[in-house]
Amino acid sequence: MADTQQNLMDAFAGESQANRRYLAYANKALEEGYPAVAKRFRAAAESETIHAINHLRTMGQLKSTRENLQAAAGGENYEHTSMYPDFMKEAEEAGNKEARCVFNWANEAEKFHEKIFQEALADLDGVQDKQYYVCHHCGMTYEDEVPDKCVVCGRPADQIFEIK
Repeated sequence: MADTQQNLMDAFAGESQANRRYLAYANKALEEGYPAVAKRFRAAAESETIHAINHLRTMGQLKSTRENLQAAAGGENYEHTSMYPDFMKEAEEAGNKEARCVFNWANEAEKFHEKIFQEALADLDGVQDKQYYVCHHCGMTYEDEVPDKCVVCGRPADQIFEIK
């Protein structure tokens, strides 16, 4: 039984990573002028998402919205208070400026993610529908309005897209 649970966890991680990797590959194919290849990558990515969700559900990790918000907030808190600060320090010590930079970008966004999950938890039945935007370059998330430029990476407003 324990082996099956570990296999489900490993499969979930692998399928989740494949989804993200294939979406990145699709974007690269589009940049290089191969829309038909991009479409194939997106199709496979969708399939990988379904696999990952099936594994997550089978592990018993899809719970009530409140429990899911608690888990998400806890994960985001860990990322911005422990994981990314440690990663940034190690990257800096190794002299890897690019890794330090992308870890910092993620760290800043994780703070905001925890905040919006905590707000939803505080008044689940009264959660207001808001508009969210994400910087295409660094992943910083914004609520209700787009700044003139990203506060994390400095990209212009036209690099920040709306979440629908």
